[in-house]
Amino acid sequence: MIVEYEDKYLEDVKDLLVELEEYILTIDEDHLDQLHPDYRDKMTEKALQEVKEHEGKCFLYVEKNHAIGAIIGTIRQYDAYDYLDYTCPKAGVINELIVSKNIRGKRIGQQLMAKMESYFAEKECKYIFIDVFAYNNNAIKFYDKQGYHNRMHTVVKKIKTEEE
Repeated sequence: MIVEYEDKYLEDVKDLLVELEEYILTIDEDHLDQLHPDYRDKMTEKALQEVKEHEGKCFLYVEKNHAIGAIIGTIRQYDAYDYLDYTCPKAGVINELIVSKNIRGKRIGQQLMAKMESYFAEKECKYIFIDVFAYNNNAIKFYDKQGYHNRMHTVVKKIKTEEE
């Protein structure tokens, strides 16, 4: 069952965010990500604060009184420079989508996406943006199946130093 975030699920949300970051660490071929000791509390606090400040929502998939999936989305904010080279349509942003690894493959991610897409439609958003880690092939395939397409690429190169 999908519900809107309530504080009673705070620890579950923290666990889900840590689970996602731990997964990202295993696929990060550049080895730039880390799981800082403060990540669990600070990242959850930051994500929930962004929801409050940017017309967002956090929806949870709950089974047996535990959140086993979460989606966090906000309404995109633009600054004065954005308008110089961009039409700036009202847009939603999927900040996080996590389904616990023990329960994947049961359409929970699709249900959470549909719920957030409905919310963004109610708020008259014209687009939804999602930043996906380039090495997260599972997420890329998932979003592709949901009708999303790639608009930007971030390219990176490690600089060789004399010490190496």
